[in-house]
Amino acid sequence: MIKLNINGTLHELDVEPDTPLLWAIREHAGLTGTKYGCGVAQCGACTVHVDGVAMRSCSIPVGEFKPEQKIVTIEGLSPTVTHPIQKAWLELDVPQCGYCQSGQIMAAAALLQANPKPTDEQIRSEMTNICRCGTYNRIQAAIKLAATGMAG
Repeated sequence: MIKLNINGTLHELDVEPDTPLLWAIREHAGLTGTKYGCGVAQCGACTVHVDGVAMRSCSIPVGEFKPEQKIVTIEGLSPTVTHPIQKAWLELDVPQCGYCQSGQIMAAAALLQANPKPTDEQIRSEMTNICRCGTYNRIQAAIKLAATGMAG
């Protein structure tokens, strides 16, 4: 049994220590907002926060986590969709297909937590998640909008 603190709830999951965090979250904790994309930590669809830092969950084994570490998924970011980045995403209609967007939102929220007023260059260098639909301009605009506090 592995104990993981996911979205403020301690989960005891019957998984092997080498199970990627992504699969523990999706298949064992039942939180399917975090997506599988590439499986090699390149695309960012699986991005979650671990102790406030954006991490790609597809390549980190659950055995590396301690129960006191706080894992936050898209479901735990703001269940009422009131996080500034979520409000900006909705206001600017950022998603096209939407598959990568939970990872994009989690990466953007971590970026704003670390740097509340990022420049365009900082956004471009920090937002390394891949969007097959190419909504990068809308993602950048939403991050800027959330940073101004004018979203929603």
